[in-house]
Amino acid sequence: MASSDRDKPAVAPRADDRAKAAATDADDRGQPGGAPAALRVPATTLEAIYRHARASFPAECCGYLRGPQDGDTADEVVPCRNAQTDGDHPTVPDRGAESGFVITGTELLAFARSLDTDRPARILYHSHTNGRAYFSEVDRDVAAGPGGPYYPVQHLVVGITAAGVTEVAQFGWSETAKELVELARWVVRDTVPHP
Repeated sequence: MASSDRDKPAVAPRADDRAKAAATDADDRGQPGGAPAALRVPATTLEAIYRHARASFPAECCGYLRGPQDGDTADEVVPCRNAQTDGDHPTVPDRGAESGFVITGTELLAFARSLDTDRPARILYHSHTNGRAYFSEVDRDVAAGPGGPYYPVQHLVVGITAAGVTEVAQFGWSETAKELVELARWVVRDTVPHP
């Protein structure tokens, strides 16, 4: 499905009781098997993320989406600087920005503070520059631990190559599986060249 036809999708850790509560609440109204329902991401929001991924390529892009605390939509894009080149990644500091991302400093603080507002961060996003949208082992390690997710957010991964955005996948915490699981996936027929 082309991104323009798409209206809804098929960091440094901080353990927090809100993450567990949010995951449990989502599971109560989510998909079979304890996975939460994928938050809706409007087409215009997705296009903004794709622009960010294109502009950042060959480095990974990163940022987050905010939305109403009690809603099912994440519609405000907050792009962040990929601080991976600074060596600030908590588990893989030697990776370059083309194969890793980290949000730090004032941007990480703004992300964390948003969780206490009526429009909190709802989805953390980043790109993979190999064209594949998957949640890597490193992604899993910094997103969740044995007790659940470090932050009460879903995750969106954008696959991109030199030719453009190829696919997108959305992930969320499953209380049943006790891990992040794929909630939605779609193919993008990107015809916009990189800047």
